[in-house]
Amino acid sequence: MRIFILLTLTGFGFRADPPTAKEIIEKVEFNMTSDTRIVESEMVIYGKRKSRTISSRGYSRGKYDNFTEYLAPEREKGTKMLKLKNYLWIYSPSSDRTIQLSGHMLRQSLMGSDLSYEDMMEDRNLIDLYDAVLSGEEEVDGRKVWVLTLTAKVDDATYQSRKMWIDQERYVPLKEELFAKSGQLLKRMVMSDVQQIDRRWYPMKVNYKDMLKESKGTDFRVTKIEINPVIPDHIFTKSSLKK
Repeated sequence: MRIFILLTLTGFGFRADPPTAKEIIEKVEFNMTSDTRIVESEMVIYGKRKSRTISSRGYSRGKYDNFTEYLAPEREKGTKMLKLKNYLWIYSPSSDRTIQLSGHMLRQSLMGSDLSYEDMMEDRNLIDLYDAVLSGEEEVDGRKVWVLTLTAKVDDATYQSRKMWIDQERYVPLKEELFAKSGQLLKRMVMSDVQQIDRRWYPMKVNYKDMLKESKGTDFRVTKIEINPVIPDHIFTKSSLKK
């Protein structure tokens, strides 16, 4: 892990060169991903008058395959989602139907939250989607961060540009802003409660804020996480949606 250090060399102070933007992103993606992962979480959606909490258990395999089962409240209990690479299916227990989401449907809100299904679908490496530059250093909540500016280099990136604040010591994003082609700020994410999990640093709480809405956003809170557990292959099949 690279950090700034001060050396004395032949009587002169020497400051190590900072890592490149690509090196920073590669360390972040290694830190935030694993071969498999099981996450139990609560999603707190803040509305104008009241908030509601949805709990779920999610299974991940690599960067592309995800299965999520919603556990509470009763209204959402039993709803399941399966993502296999570029495909997304949702099972609704109330109708006993499975539907595939695609196209403009992916821009809809996930369970009424500040996240869209499109946000959940974006799983490609950032370095493959964006040209990144290290644009400065700042402090976030008392921690030194690298500031990265990313500009889309492919036509199908969900956002035209992004700005990221990366913890210099732990290589975890502490804040991120997402922009449209017009330059308008669309969404903001603030990460907190960073904990070390199996030699990785991981934010246990993320606030997602749709900047086009008037609300406190949506809090995503990890209540339990397992890194690299054994997950049966049948979890990542369409038949698992109705089990």
